[in-house]
Amino acid sequence: MDYQESRAYIQASERFGGELGLQNIRNLTEYLGNPQDSLKFIHVAGTNGKGSVIACLYSVLCESGFRVGRYTSPAVYSELEQMEVSGESITREAFASCVTRIAGAAEKMEKEGLSRPTPFEIETAAAFLWFQEQNCDLVLLETGMGGDVDATNIVKTTVLAVLTSISMDHMAYLGNSLGEIAEKKAGILKAGSAMVTVRQEAEARDVIMRVCRERGIPFCETDPGEVRVLSDGLDGQAFSYQGEEYTLPLPGIHQRENALLALKALEILEKAGFPTSVSQRQKGLEKVRWEGRFTVLDRNPLFVLDGAHNPAAARVLRLSVEQYFPGKKLYYIMGMYRDKDYRAVLQITAPCAEKILTIAAPENPRALSPQELACAAREFHPDVQAFDEIPQAVEEAYRLAGRDGVILAFGSLAFHGVLAEIVKEGKNRDGGER
Repeated sequence: MDYQESRAYIQASERFGGELGLQNIRNLTEYLGNPQDSLKFIHVAGTNGKGSVIACLYSVLCESGFRVGRYTSPAVYSELEQMEVSGESITREAFASCVTRIAGAAEKMEKEGLSRPTPFEIETAAAFLWFQEQNCDLVLLETGMGGDVDATNIVKTTVLAVLTSISMDHMAYLGNSLGEIAEKKAGILKAGSAMVTVRQEAEARDVIMRVCRERGIPFCETDPGEVRVLSDGLDGQAFSYQGEEYTLPLPGIHQRENALLALKALEILEKAGFPTSVSQRQKGLEKVRWEGRFTVLDRNPLFVLDGAHNPAAARVLRLSVEQYFPGKKLYYIMGMYRDKDYRAVLQITAPCAEKILTIAAPENPRALSPQELACAAREFHPDVQAFDEIPQAVEEAYRLAGRDGVILAFGSLAFHGVLAEIVKEGKNRDGGER
């Protein structure tokens, strides 16, 4: 099959549903020769910050000369960006080739009375196949949701497990307490491998420490007190850690914490046979790119794009807004999934807004309609307007912001690519200015 056919095949697989657990992905990878067993993994789970930590590790490890694979989700601009090796995304041809092999395996599974793979299982297996073909030294592997029964957790050759900040999200699947959610996330910890985590809230920390004891894994966590801030602005920040100075082109307190977690992970990786020098770590962090996380799309006026879609991320976003835009009038463009705690996100962020414009991710069944989101937003803010078309929302935001206001678009990552393209087209049309 070609690329379009491979994407259609994955989309069609949504109807099969799948069973909770790892047996289905085990069956699939068994038919494929277990490509994941020939790879070494840095497995990353958590509620917020997974992609940012992976971006930091990826940049430094590539700078250090390792052949590194990266598997992340969701995609922001192109579905192919979910799989990369040393700076190059998987090609359409390579992706189609992997999915063709998987389709053949799925047919054999069905003939034997086994469940067909889900879209995420197909994409995960495709990543394993491609990373094996690419002879990766290390693969940075992000969980899709949770940890213990996430399709990525089929891997047995984890060198290092990384747990980012854990908070309340996906409660219908992961549990109704921080401890229950932490238990699921800690499911990626494997006996014989190392682990590192950020300084978690007490309930989550206690669970992680217990899992480490049960599996004989040394518990390791970051200490924010080891970081000294040198500068901090909308274009990035500089800080020192263990006497070394680093520049990070990502603004925000949370990104500094993510970078610290990556640096701590690199210390552990050095002991595991993947050394990096101070210079390589410095150059790697300086080159980090991670779109859609407090990303500036335009400066006249300021247009910032962020992926905050749960209460913990919303609190971080509000802190960033208060730090970087004091006294500024903010105009929100918001889009959320209906299975997220969007009311809590609104309660946290709405007080900072001058006006809220609501949109929906195009052709996404999980998306809350602009009207539904606007109705919820009016519980927390008096001035809310729903837009069925994203371009109209962007134009209205620019009109309202003028030259001095700030446009902040946040919520589901599903509409980020569309928004970024609209802003880019507008700038090109207006000769670099709106």
